[in-house]
Amino acid sequence: MKVVILKSNLKGGLSSVERAVGDNSNLPVLRNVLLKTVGNKINISTTNLELAITKTISGKIIEEGGLTIPFSTFNNIVNNTNQERVSLEKDNDNFIFKTDNYEAKIQGLKEDEFPVIPKIKSENYIEFNPIILRKAINKVISAAQISEIRPEISGLLIDYQVTQIKLVATDSFRLAEKNISANQFKSDINHSFKVIVPLKTVQEVLRVFSDDEPIKIFIDDNQILFKNNNLEIISRLIDGEYPDYEQIIPKSIETELIINKEHFINAVRLVSTFSGKNNDINLALKNNKIMEVYLANQMLGENNYMIPTKTDGKDFEDIAFNWRYLIDGLKVIDSENIIFGVNGNNRPAVIKSAEDTSHFYILMPIKS
Repeated sequence: MKVVILKSNLKGGLSSVERAVGDNSNLPVLRNVLLKTVGNKINISTTNLELAITKTISGKIIEEGGLTIPFSTFNNIVNNTNQERVSLEKDNDNFIFKTDNYEAKIQGLKEDEFPVIPKIKSENYIEFNPIILRKAINKVISAAQISEIRPEISGLLIDYQVTQIKLVATDSFRLAEKNISANQFKSDINHSFKVIVPLKTVQEVLRVFSDDEPIKIFIDDNQILFKNNNLEIISRLIDGEYPDYEQIIPKSIETELIINKEHFINAVRLVSTFSGKNNDINLALKNNKIMEVYLANQMLGENNYMIPTKTDGKDFEDIAFNWRYLIDGLKVIDSENIIFGVNGNNRPAVIKSAEDTSHFYILMPIKS
């Protein structure tokens, strides 16, 4: 193997794959990166056996081949070299990195010692404009959280229904759902299915894919592949049954408030200054037109913020919410005003846009 690559291309490729590097003392090759020529391109791959990322970059191929070397060492060299033109050459099991003023020989391993990155058997796919997919994921991802006790909620549910796709996330304290209509994606899959994609995989999709070209999604029994022309992320799916979340969606609302989103966010941030370890703040509706956000702290004092609202329903008082969870639900709403549906101290509240019915966020009150 002998290639000439621009540092900027190499650096970008390593950045794309860095978070799939493994750290398993029983299988040290997972700490490596695989470089391999494919046609007139170079593939850069890493895997931790749960997730694998491959980035394809351009370069001048002088001699074909492949080699795997320690990622950390190679990444440090690439990031610190001050020359743009880089030569990479395989010398037995060593890898020679060379620029006009620097040369390093890195001990490597044969290509076949690197784990085989699995392939998806299915040729059926879902295709998204990356901007649409990114916006949809961002609507719900804050409600997901990794749980060793309940691994089935440690990811994003993709509920494919042919004419629409639902993305759902929950950590059992809050839940978010985003509906993507059929005119926002392409697909040749004509049957419904549900899969749970690990949260870390979804985070990598958001991090590494650009908005320049469509993303195709391929799924088989236990794997999912996200790809465009120069990047592939393949991941195991989470086994298990996703919770029957629809049963906790409120069928009715006791009090519905229409509130300016920025006023609400500002109120929550200000009042939370007095919050303790529980991250709690209190809400009350007075005279059916003013919502009060307030909190008293024995060590700090007390504060409150009054927000005018349009209201349908009855007054309420002393309903506590986790202020961080409130902010997570509010900040992903795109409209100027939000609809805040309150159901007392023991039933979930609902946050949604005053203009967009395709998304909602549900939040449980903190029990006193």
